Amino acid sequence: MPVEQSRLPPGQYVPRGRPVIHYGRVPAFKPDSWDFRVYGATASGEEHCLTWPEFERLPRTSVLADFHCVTKWSIMGNEWCGVSPAAIIAAAPPDPGVRHVMIWAEYGYGANIRMSDFTAAGTLFAMELDGKPLSAERGFPVRLVVPHLYAWKSVKWVRAVEYLLEDRRGFWEERGYHNVADPWREQRYSYQEEPGEGPP
Repeated sequence: MPVEQSRLPPGQYVPRGRPVIHYGRVPAFKPDSWDFRVYGATASGEEHCLTWPEFERLPRTSVLADFHCVTKWSIMGNEWCGVSPAAIIAAAPPDPGVRHVMIWAEYGYGANIRMSDFTAAGTLFAMELDGKPLSAERGFPVRLVVPHLYAWKSVKWVRAVEYLLEDRRGFWEERGYHNVADPWREQRYSYQEEPGEGPP
């Protein structure tokens, strides 16, 4: 079996090219007014805010990872470069009780993930793909990449992280998608959720 095929989760296939899917229109990037907020259950109880120049100066790292869309296609071997969640956590520590985060994007779009997924190896606030800045339609200037979950959790056009003491469903999770989204378990829809996999 080819190596790429062995890395495909159940029900996935490798398409020609690189499909692009998103909800709503592509936002315009305005560096003078762009900011990145971290709020909610922070350790200090205060909101942290980074301007675009401040975010650009954060240390960067690279991740080589596959990308799995819930619509059943997978793009293999993507090289992402950007800021690790560890750098965000160092700049804006969470309360010890935080177990989930909500990733917020332009237009109020959000996706919730477990803190263990947020801090997992491979999760990244990506700014580049394969050595080039992200295109606008792929999430420029910053998108989250969570390679081990279905791609709707990899939020484009990220603007904020909200630390949560209790889990809360995001945009697609409120519309019938699985709260966890593990492609290896084909966790596509909320009706598949087991006890403890969704908010109380």
